[in-house]
Formats: sequence, structure tokens, C-alpha cells
Amino acid sequence: MNIVDRLYEKVEEVGVVCLGLDTNPSYIPEEYINKFEDLSEAIFNFNKEIIDATTDVVACYKVQIAYYEALGLNGLKAYSRTVKYLKERNLISIGDIKRGDIADTAKMYAKAHLEGDFEVDFVTLSPYMGLDSIEPYMPYLESGEKGAFALVRTSNKGAQDLQYMNCEDGDKVFYKVGEKLQNLGERAMAKCGYSNLGAVIGCTHVDEGKILRERLGKTFFLIPGYGAQGGKAEDVAIYLKNGNGGVVNSSRKILLAYKGKDDDMNFAKYARLEAISMRDEIRKACGR
Repeated sequence: MNIVDRLYEKVEEVGVVCLGLDTNPSYIPEEYINKFEDLSEAIFNFNKEIIDATTDVVACYKVQIAYYEALGLNGLKAYSRTVKYLKERNLISIGDIKRGDIADTAKMYAKAHLEGDFEVDFVTLSPYMGLDSIEPYMPYLESGEKGAFALVRTSNKGAQDLQYMNCEDGDKVFYKVGEKLQNLGERAMAKCGYSNLGAVIGCTHVDEGKILRERLGKTFFLIPGYGAQGGKAEDVAIYLKNGNGGVVNSSRKILLAYKGKDDDMNFAKYARLEAISMRDEIRKACGR
């Protein structure tokens, strides 16, 4: 099945939660780390327990590679084991790599993350170098087996610096980027009506939400900014269509849900409860 069709159906089944495995070692209970011979083992098993506890309430898992790269080879080993485990479980994975280069370099990034030891179902990309930074990924997307989410309007304050600049016709830059990506994505459409080339659209700037959802009607959204970054369920609902058409990422709020519970070793149980709470809040905001 086409990867975006799979994701669309998963959202229909279990809700819009995308669980971010941004696993900073400081998030892991010290008692748990001490059970393992090295930190790589502890990180992978922490991820594994959270994955196992949430498979029926989470649509997909986003693994932010920076947290693993920062730990060197052992960190990348934990990253690879995590994405391979998701594949073994037939779960949908997003490699949050935010690559933005061109030509042969981009081809190598695509090969590195859509094949081999770091293979995932989706990658995140930065298109602000131009559409030729996306083109090398298109053969994977056109096959229907892989997808990508390209940055359009992000959830950080610095989005105002460039993304909100005015074009000659009065449009903001991010609108133009989104529409160019949607046009490119026409080459990789799924049966559900969305393209395998999706967009990262932060939910912390809500004013343009309805416009973005209308103008990018064929684009599936990866929506950061919920929870720790201040986004609320009612903000998120603006970016969805009938409770679908996007997934909503939450990392720290789920990974650290065990904090303050005096039961650190049951971190996976509290992650599950937080994911369910998030799912239900967003469903309610969408009227589902």
C-alpha cells in the first residue's frame, strides 16, 4: 500500500498522534540506564518499551536524529536499532533529518535514509535552498513506498525572519513554498487524495491555519508545536480535515510524562496515558 494511504488509514484507526522519540539521555530514569552495559542499549530499550506501550494509540513515530548523532557512533547505533525495530513491527517511521542539499549530495542523503541501516518511511526536508533540493527524493516518493515532509511554516519564533517575508503580490514566502511543493507533489499522489510529499506546518501560529489548510488541500501535514511548545488541541484542529490530513507531533510531553509520578520505572505506562489523553483532546477539538 502507498505509504501516505497507510498513514491516512492509521490516523483513521488510532488518531493523529505522532510520538517523537527525541530521546535525550537525561529523559531516561537513571535507575533504568544503570540496568544496561552502555548508553546505546539503554536508549534503544527505553524507546522499545515506549513503542510497545503505544502501538495502538499512536499513528507514527518521529525519530529526531540529532539526539543520536550527538552521542557519536553509539548514538547512531541506537537510532538504527530504533528505526529497524519500527519496521519489524510494521509501524510507520519518520526520520527527522531536515536535509536541504542538492544534486549528488541530496541523492546520497536520500539513499542513506530511505535505504540501508537508517531506513525510514518518511524523512523531513528543508526546501529553502530550492525545489532542486527535493527533486532527488522524488523517485522514492513516486514509487509510493516512501514519503517526505518538507518545511513550510515552522513553529519557532524565528519563522518570522524569513518565512513571513512578503512577496511582490503580498503573499508570505511560506505560502509560495507550500504551493510549489504541492505542485511538485502532484507527481506522487495517493488514493486518499494526499501526496507523498507532505509539509511541516507548525501549529503555534494559528492565524493562517484555515488558509493553509484550504490552499494545501492535497498536502498531508506533519504538525509540530503541540504540548511543550505551547500548541493546544483547538489550534491543531484547524490544520486537519475531519480529524485527518495530518499527524501531530509530541515528544517531551509524552517521553517525560512519568516525571513527578514517583514511579520512574513505569515510564512506558505514563507515556501511553499521555498519548491517549492527547489523542482524545484533539479528537474532541475536531468534533469526533
